Amino acid sequence: MAVLRLVALRLAWALPMLFVVSFFCFLLVSLVPGDPARSVLGPLAPQQQVDALHQQMGLDRPLLHQYVSWLGRSVQGDLGVSVITGAEVGPMLNARLAPTLSLIILATLTAMLLGVGLGVFSGVRGGPLGRMVDVLSVVGLAVPGFWLALMLVSWFAVRWPLFPVTGYVPVTQSPGDWLGSLVLPVAATSLAAVTAVAKQTRDSMLDTLDRDFVRVMQANGLSRRSIVYRHALRTAAVPVVSLLGVISASLLGTTVLIENIFGLPGLGSGAALAAAQHDIPVLQGAVVYFTLIVIVIGLLVDLCQAWLDPRVRHR
Repeated sequence: MAVLRLVALRLAWALPMLFVVSFFCFLLVSLVPGDPARSVLGPLAPQQQVDALHQQMGLDRPLLHQYVSWLGRSVQGDLGVSVITGAEVGPMLNARLAPTLSLIILATLTAMLLGVGLGVFSGVRGGPLGRMVDVLSVVGLAVPGFWLALMLVSWFAVRWPLFPVTGYVPVTQSPGDWLGSLVLPVAATSLAAVTAVAKQTRDSMLDTLDRDFVRVMQANGLSRRSIVYRHALRTAAVPVVSLLGVISASLLGTTVLIENIFGLPGLGSGAALAAAQHDIPVLQGAVVYFTLIVIVIGLLVDLCQAWLDPRVRHR
């Protein structure tokens, strides 16, 4: 019952969040230099044709009226049509959803497995390994993602052609080729995340292992392995799960760059192209999709924390 209450509360917050984010996105996009009608007709089109297209697209109406009209259609599942291609925005973004979700999920899993494993090992062993984790965390956060992506392409796609340079293969077509097409993008995306998770896990483990309940279990004769992996790790995992949620949400911004470098047809590259072409319906729809993904990530983080720490259910 407490879990259902938690889910209902988070979903209740999702509606006003979607409204606020979509409104500010609509407002900011309207301030971006450029004219969608001019983008469609070209720079040499007569002003009379541009004005006519403005009226056809509804751009001659007040901004608030445009937003209310878009909001009324979007709640019915109609995100409009692209001003450049004339295709419906919903199906267009649905086709781009799989590459972005694949990249985010694999990068998050990589950060969780490698980061938690390295953090637990260094926290338990300590010494030089712990100091090495601190150094790696600084280096991982300092290395620019775009530079690492270019180096990975140079090394593992050009010099040693182990992985494809660009492109995306759907998992339904070939799971092996799907994974191969995402190895380099995931590696470039997850480096900083792995080091951050390793640092957080190490600090959390050190703090947990220094608590009184650990000393009581040691005095009762519990094995070191049981204390670390059955009790301390679960307590230490609560802040790590929060960090993983923040990282997963922040990866949405990283996908814009990584998808363009590796030629992945995802939401990030689609949003960048729409911004360059001043394709407002596509850009607005991409923001809605990004917001929904962030909401789902937040809900999953809350559920994981509620499972790890029952006190979270009653907040």
